[in-house]
Amino acid sequence: MEKSKVYFTDFRATQFENLLQKLERLITTAGMGDLDFKDKFTAIKIHFGEPGNLAFLRPNYAKVVADFIKTRGGKPFLTDCNTLYVGGRTNALDHIDTAYMNGFSPLTTGCQVIIADGLKGKDETLVPIDGEYVSEAKIGSAIMDADVFITLTHFKGHEATGFGGCLKNIGMGCGSRDGKKEMHDSGRPIVNPEGCVGCGVCTKNCAHGAITIIDGKAKIDHKKCVGCVRCMGSCPQKTIEASDEQANHILNCKIAEYAHAVIKDRPSFHINLVLDISPNCDCHAENDAPILPDVGMFASFDPVALDLACADACNKQSPLPNSVLSELPAVSHDHFINAHPETNWKSCIDHAVKLGMGTKEYELISI
Repeated sequence: MEKSKVYFTDFRATQFENLLQKLERLITTAGMGDLDFKDKFTAIKIHFGEPGNLAFLRPNYAKVVADFIKTRGGKPFLTDCNTLYVGGRTNALDHIDTAYMNGFSPLTTGCQVIIADGLKGKDETLVPIDGEYVSEAKIGSAIMDADVFITLTHFKGHEATGFGGCLKNIGMGCGSRDGKKEMHDSGRPIVNPEGCVGCGVCTKNCAHGAITIIDGKAKIDHKKCVGCVRCMGSCPQKTIEASDEQANHILNCKIAEYAHAVIKDRPSFHINLVLDISPNCDCHAENDAPILPDVGMFASFDPVALDLACADACNKQSPLPNSVLSELPAVSHDHFINAHPETNWKSCIDHAVKLGMGTKEYELISI
């Protein structure tokens, strides 16, 4: 397969070109304007950030993408799907409130916010994919109704998948609530009682009442647990673990299959911004100090090559002092595995390649 082109620019700015102008130049050079936007409904998949988290992308970047589409006759909207866990995005009303609170309003971005799977996360379109793990993906209907699909992703670490990049933004992010359950149902977390101090943080983060504190230790009821692993990311003692060592691998593969369901047979383009690289997902109501320096902005038609180029660029950086990564032992040459040793982000990349979504061979073009 021919190498995919991934376009890159750093975060240096001048008096002649600010970062927003630089982003527009990046996506123009990368060929996003070659897509036919004329009178096309265009979904811009983004993460609006959880209340309390400050690592999510600034809405200014979304406005650049929306304006780019509108000047070419398109009808853009910002979108995401509802979540499984406790927080500000479990239903469409709270989700839109959160988006507005974090700056993503029509006044600031120039386009509307639509929660793709509806009021309660039940508005879904079943997309046949006949994958190894998923036969029919459950995707937010508004996303599948769009004519063109664009991603604008905050590239960061992730407690279950290693990192959260373009593929995760598409696969997990576009799944309805039932779709998210399907992706997460490969394993249920367990508590290591030796390290548990009974602080109760996990109970506050479980939206399904599956965790209780008994005799000073957390207990997980697997009949109620949906496997979202929010408790793993929130546990300050890091004593909640995957019950099946294959669970995160299968999760990554399902994410790839869901992402394939979203973008197959539809024009799409992808943008990753690698800055404020938090150790965990923007779904948390907090963000720890960045683990790596800001790297830059990347864009490509190939989501696989795009994520791999970002990961490669991150692994060339040195951990930032006063970050969790600087305090952890280096078990490998991969920063994301060092941050979350139980994860393997490469399984998502490899499965996406198997599905024909892209290639690991890329040419990095700096502008």
